[in-house]
Amino acid sequence: MKSFMPRIEIALSQIQDNARILSKLYGQKGISLMGVSKAVLGEPSIVKAMIQGGVKFIADSRIENIQKMKNAGILTKFVLLRTPLSRAESIVKTVDISLNTEIETLKELSYYARAYNKYHQVILMVELGDLREGILPGDLSQFMRETLSLSHIKIVGIGCNLACYGGVKPDNANMNKLSELVEMIEKEFQISLDIISGGNSANYDWYKSTQDVGKINNLRLGESIFLGCETVNRKAIPGLHTHAFQLIAEVIESKIKPSLPFGDICQDAFGNIPSFADRGIRQRAIIALGRQDILVSGLQSHNKLEILGSSSDHLILDSKNQNLQVGDEVNFNMDYGSLLAAMTSPFIKKQFIHSNSPVAV
Repeated sequence: MKSFMPRIEIALSQIQDNARILSKLYGQKGISLMGVSKAVLGEPSIVKAMIQGGVKFIADSRIENIQKMKNAGILTKFVLLRTPLSRAESIVKTVDISLNTEIETLKELSYYARAYNKYHQVILMVELGDLREGILPGDLSQFMRETLSLSHIKIVGIGCNLACYGGVKPDNANMNKLSELVEMIEKEFQISLDIISGGNSANYDWYKSTQDVGKINNLRLGESIFLGCETVNRKAIPGLHTHAFQLIAEVIESKIKPSLPFGDICQDAFGNIPSFADRGIRQRAIIALGRQDILVSGLQSHNKLEILGSSSDHLILDSKNQNLQVGDEVNFNMDYGSLLAAMTSPFIKKQFIHSNSPVAV
């Protein structure tokens, strides 16, 4: 009897390979990597694979994930990507470095750092056009001055984020701007910053085409390590594994049915009024997977079976006259959004592949 359905099969050796190849690639121009673990909920086995591949920091947006990794005995520098004012005490106690853009949050971090007799390290994020988080360049000098006045805060770097909210891609113009800002700040305040974090998996094309990376010496990579692609055009990066994560689910119905529903059409379960093309009588399969488990739009079956639609717990495929039987398994590739949803879902088992021996959790 098959079990662990649906499940993600995770090839740890492929993740380690991707981290190793990327660490070597970016290291040729002096750029270290933060392995971003938020999409996999800080899963210790995956994080260990990234570290074994050469990433120098582990970055996550949730304190709970970092606590899980530390409890699992992972020894590295942990970076918090999202810094809520209300979690300042936990941040100081748990995290080595946090990314910041608000002086009130930094004051609170300094307060708790002093209470715990320690110094909290921060990277200040600069806004370079994507309009997610960031200090406006014109405000950076004053912001630096205020931050340097905080007794228990140590500024270790400056960074920026692109291609996440606004879709603004990293290029020579905004990367050069970041380097110029760093040079200005280091000269004005007579300091040397250790970490200049120029972006994320979207920086691949810039890196490959630029002649000079300037002051940038760090990138924060998640998707490139996990899925083997850059994130401007979602193209595979040469030499990387692109199927380290495989979603597998069970066929629970396989029947020949008409392609048009019959009866009066109303709203579906999610408030939409669906429309359908008449394809005649088709072989259809239903998979034990739904929107409560996964971001359906980010799935692609290995056999190019067409996803017709989904409800909260059923995925309907046009099986293109393939002879799928009840109990068969269908494999899917996932994009980053689907990976994030699947790893978060308690209804999808995670099965780690150590060489040829799968281990389920």
